[in-house]
Amino acid sequence: MKQEIERKFLVKGDFDKAVDRRSRMIQGYLCADEERTVRVRICGETGYLTIKSAANERGWSRYEFELPIPRNDAGELLKLCRPGTIDKVRHWIPAGNHTWEVDVFGGDNEGLIVAEIELASEEDTFDLPDWVGEEVTGDPKYYNAMLSKQPFNQWK
Repeated sequence: MKQEIERKFLVKGDFDKAVDRRSRMIQGYLCADEERTVRVRICGETGYLTIKSAANERGWSRYEFELPIPRNDAGELLKLCRPGTIDKVRHWIPAGNHTWEVDVFGGDNEGLIVAEIELASEEDTFDLPDWVGEEVTGDPKYYNAMLSKQPFNQWK
């Protein structure tokens, strides 16, 4: 199983000029607890079924298994998901050996913009673009699974 290593940040500025491509994503959770999540996602014409473990102590690493599935199957599985669908547009921004993924959330999470960068190891280094703000890696309230339960529009 693949080890996913990523850092997560809030976005504080305009990143649009650097965007290479973008795609709308709709996702839901069949299971979302402290030990694991099972996610169904539709991105463009492809569906995905993803299983993730809990993050390590730093919140940077966790196991991830992702399988492409037919879009129609993903649509049917979304009907079985817990309430709280995530609707977002992902923007990919190349940066040296890395790619930033900036998620602009809609629906109940409108107003939230989060940037993630996947790394080869926890020791991997990267530059922070000027549009990157506060780091929120490991803060559970920013996990998509948690946003499906406690959306951004309910924070105060």
